[in-house]
Amino acid sequence: LGFSSLVCSQPPETISTAGHDKLQRTLLDCPAHASLIRTIIGGAQIIDMMLLVIDVTKGIQTQTAECLVIGEIICTKMMVIINKLDLIEESKRELHVEKMMKKLKITFQKTKFKDVEMIAVSAKPGGPDANQDPVGMSQLVDRLLDQTYLPVRKGASSSAVFSVDHCFSVKGSGTVMTGTLLQGSTKVGDMLEIPIIKTEKKVKSIQMFRVGVNKIEQGDRAGVCLTQFDPSLVERGVLCTPNTIPMVPAVVAAIHRISFFKGDINSKTKFHISLGHETVMGKLSLFSSTEDEELDVSREYSHEASLSLDADGDKRKYFALIEFERMDPLLPDSILIGSRLDTDTNINMCRLAFHGQVVWRPQDRDNYAKTELQKFKVFKFKMRTGVVERASNEQEVIVKDLFKKETNIDLFVGLTAVFSTGERGTIDGTFGQSGKVKVRVMEGLKKETLARVSKRKKKTEQQTGEPVTVTVTFKRYVFDPEKKIIKV
Repeated sequence: LGFSSLVCSQPPETISTAGHDKLQRTLLDCPAHASLIRTIIGGAQIIDMMLLVIDVTKGIQTQTAECLVIGEIICTKMMVIINKLDLIEESKRELHVEKMMKKLKITFQKTKFKDVEMIAVSAKPGGPDANQDPVGMSQLVDRLLDQTYLPVRKGASSSAVFSVDHCFSVKGSGTVMTGTLLQGSTKVGDMLEIPIIKTEKKVKSIQMFRVGVNKIEQGDRAGVCLTQFDPSLVERGVLCTPNTIPMVPAVVAAIHRISFFKGDINSKTKFHISLGHETVMGKLSLFSSTEDEELDVSREYSHEASLSLDADGDKRKYFALIEFERMDPLLPDSILIGSRLDTDTNINMCRLAFHGQVVWRPQDRDNYAKTELQKFKVFKFKMRTGVVERASNEQEVIVKDLFKKETNIDLFVGLTAVFSTGERGTIDGTFGQSGKVKVRVMEGLKKETLARVSKRKKKTEQQTGEPVTVTVTFKRYVFDPEKKIIKV
C-alpha cells in the first residue's frame, strides 16, 4: 500500500463543525495485481472514497471488476480515472475516450455508482523515462480539492483502534507501526495493546506525513513509534486501547452473496475470510431466516446446504457461522469479505464470494461450542421411511426398515408417521429386537390399505404392487451435542 496526501481549504460550510480551516486528504494506492487481492481488501477497509483507475486501451478487466465489487461493499462515493491517454493517437483520442465513457456508464448503471464522475488523464506520458508533462492531472487534483464530500466521523471519545499496514524498527527510537486510526484518538504517552502478540507498549512519538504531532484522531494517517519490540512479529494487524479488540475463534455474520461469483458457497467448505488487514481461512455453516430481523438465539433458523445464486432475491436473510483456523482480531464495525484467493489468477472469474457484518461473537472463546453455540436453534429436517410388514388390526401396524437395530427408538416415540396411502399415525414403541416399531392409527386404516397389507403378508402368493410405506419427519438442531429429536 502506498500513501500520500493533499492539503486544501476546509469547505466553508464545515469549518464551524470541523474546528479547522485546513483539510488533509490522504491518498491510498492499492495494488491491483491479481496476486495482491488480499492487500486490496485490507486497504479498502480504511477507504472513504474510491478512485477507480481504468486503462483507456483495455477498459474494465478482471481485477478492475474485483476492485469495483470491493468499492460497492466498502464505499459510498467513487470517482473514475481513465488513464494512459498517451497510448491513443491524439487525433483519435477524443472519440475513443467518448466511446469508453459510454461503455463504462452502461456498466456503472448496474452498480450503486450510477452517476459517477469520470476524468481522463495520462499520469506519465511516454513511460517512466520520458520527460513529458502529465495530461489532465491538474484538473483531477482540482476536482479532488474541490470535493465537498466529507466522511462521517464519530469523534475522539471512543477507544482507539489503529489499523496497521506496516511495522519496522528505527534504530535508537523504537518500533514504528504505520496505519490509519479507525476510531477514537491516541496521543504521545498512551499505552496501546497489540492483540495478536498479547503485549502493551507505550507511544513514544507520532508523525503524520513526516510532521511530528502529539495526538491523532479518527481518519488520520500516521506512524506511531512504540517502545521497542520485534517488528517481524507483526506485519499487519491492529493497535488499540488495551482490552478493546477481542481475539475470536469464530463469528456469526449476516452475509450477502456477490452476484459476480459463480462458484459454490456451501456449508462445511472453507473460504478466505478478511476482517480488516487480517485474512484467515474459515469454515462455513449456513443458516437462514424468513424474516429480516436481527439475530436472536431464542428463534429457530433453517440450516442451509448452500447459498444459492439468487440468494438475495428470495427474501430470506442469510447468516454464516464462520469458524477460523486460528484466533482472529475482531475490529468494530469491520466489513467481512469471503473469497477464494486460491483460484487460478489466469481464469477470468471473480474471486470475491460474499460479504457481510459480524452480528455475534463468542464470549467463551475456548469452549464456545459447548457453552454458547448450542443455544442457536439451527435445525435440519430429517426424514426416515419404512415398510408396513403387517397389520395386527386396523389400528396397529408393524413397520420394518424405519430404524436400524441399534437405534434408540424411545427417542422417536410419539412422532407422527404418514402412510403412503394417506393415513396418519404415531410411533407407539419397539417390536422385537430388530429395529421394527409399532405404529398406532387412531382413526383406523382404510379397507384398501388393510387389503394391500394382508395380500403382501401371504407368503404363498406372489407379492405384487407397491408396498405400503411409512414416513417419519422430524427436526434436529445442528449445534445440539445430544442430537435431540424435535417434533414437526
